[in-house]
Amino acid sequence: MIRINELKLSLDDDESKLKILAAKALKIPESRIESLSIAKKSVDSRKKNNLHFVYSVDVTVSGNEEKVLAKSGCKKALIVEPFSYSVPENKRNGSFRPVVAGFGPGGMFAALNLARAGAEPIVLERGSDVDTRQKDVDTFWSTKKLNKNSNVQFGEGGAGTFSDGKLTTGIKDPLCRQVFLDFVDFGADKDILYSALPHIGTDKLCKIVKNIRKEIISLGGEVRFNCKLSDVYAFNGAVQGVSYIDADGAKHDIETDALILAVGHSARDTVEMLYSHGIKMMQKPFSVGARIEHSREMIDRAQYGDYAGHPALGAASYKLSCHPPGGRGAYTFCMCPGGTVVAAASEENTVVVNGMSYHARDGRNSNSALLVGVEPEDFGSEHPLAGFELQHKIEYNAFVSAGGDYSAPAQLVGDFLNNTPSTALGDIEPTCPTGVKLGNIRNILPQKVVDVMAHALVKMGTQLKGFDRPDAVLTAPETRSSSPVRIMRDEYYQSVSLRGLYPCGEGAGYAGGIVSSAVDGIRCANAVLSGEYLNFFVTEH
Repeated sequence: MIRINELKLSLDDDESKLKILAAKALKIPESRIESLSIAKKSVDSRKKNNLHFVYSVDVTVSGNEEKVLAKSGCKKALIVEPFSYSVPENKRNGSFRPVVAGFGPGGMFAALNLARAGAEPIVLERGSDVDTRQKDVDTFWSTKKLNKNSNVQFGEGGAGTFSDGKLTTGIKDPLCRQVFLDFVDFGADKDILYSALPHIGTDKLCKIVKNIRKEIISLGGEVRFNCKLSDVYAFNGAVQGVSYIDADGAKHDIETDALILAVGHSARDTVEMLYSHGIKMMQKPFSVGARIEHSREMIDRAQYGDYAGHPALGAASYKLSCHPPGGRGAYTFCMCPGGTVVAAASEENTVVVNGMSYHARDGRNSNSALLVGVEPEDFGSEHPLAGFELQHKIEYNAFVSAGGDYSAPAQLVGDFLNNTPSTALGDIEPTCPTGVKLGNIRNILPQKVVDVMAHALVKMGTQLKGFDRPDAVLTAPETRSSSPVRIMRDEYYQSVSLRGLYPCGEGAGYAGGIVSSAVDGIRCANAVLSGEYLNFFVTEH
């Protein structure tokens, strides 16, 4: 297969023209191209008077492809091998079923891989199924009555379900392709396979996670909702079983020799339980900041100029960063075009915000997190869980400062820069469903974070016109972009403290989004299937 890069089409061109361009690049007749598929599609918006799409395409041609490529002399083409992945053989010798704790991307893809290999996993998810979870989230947003186990953080699909469903990732693992293919098989649009900025949207994710669950069950797995992992039993340095608490408060035990721990970045109580058992973990940097909202129309025009609103483009994205001299960096994260800011608390008397978009991305505002890195030296303690304490302190202070009713603290950008409490909104109307309380968000964020945010707002205003407009709205706090702890594991994906425990995904400190978490889930499942734990146990004990 030959991949040809940097083919260009105008916004109004039909993609059927790609075959013409591919044949021209290879200097062969169109008739010799047997198949063509899009490998990547992006928007080149560097020149606002000449926006266009840029493609990479994969083609198969009649004849010897290496000779065709060599004869063409095309420097933008190369031979590539088609992607393939097979679930590894289940080499586990024991009769126990593996347990997966958590049903976000990491746990979901771990369970799917185990089920496909015939391992019949048991999944424990502290939250509800996605339909019930949606009702619980809607209830919280409309009545401010929080369900601590079924919310934006906990429940089927994990925290990523109530987000933009963004699939961009910085990892280069080839298994990313399998994750994308699975998403398409379970209901996502095929354009995620080639879009430079792929996303699914909350509305479609809710359907997709149900389809994945049904597949796991059809292959002999179980998914137990409203079942919170409460303890891990160990003997001779290895997992022997787990216990969980069901919705009625009853305790149940499961005998197992393999536990994939994919509980997400907000299961602080579960991590505390593991720490009490001596599971080794360490502090990890994370980020703190606020959500910034602008009108979608303004962001579209800033990015696309006169092409803004063109039906082929959709809502515009951005990704900004800056590094003040002598200070830590700031960056935008999880940008949600045409989306909303959402109330994302999972603990009582705390306020946390995140961003969310539906597939259409047609909301009136666009938002992103504006974050600043927080290092372990800022945690105030060397305790491995000190990052959790800092998170909780910020979230509790936000709750109190906004009136104690789950409204979120907010401030206009101009007032934030002047360190003046906001008293009235401008043209940008905030979208947080539990409402906002105007004031001064500097009072709830660490001083180092505030100082860098102020510098970044001005700097980013030179990178994206209007980013620092005075009436843009900052809603705080954003504290859950990643876990502040890493549960230490070895080259076999197992805890260094306990054989058979597989710390997985974002909550364990090994991933940073939907795709990387899903890939980590597959890797952990493959480690379980390899039987390395059993081999180790027989050899060492």
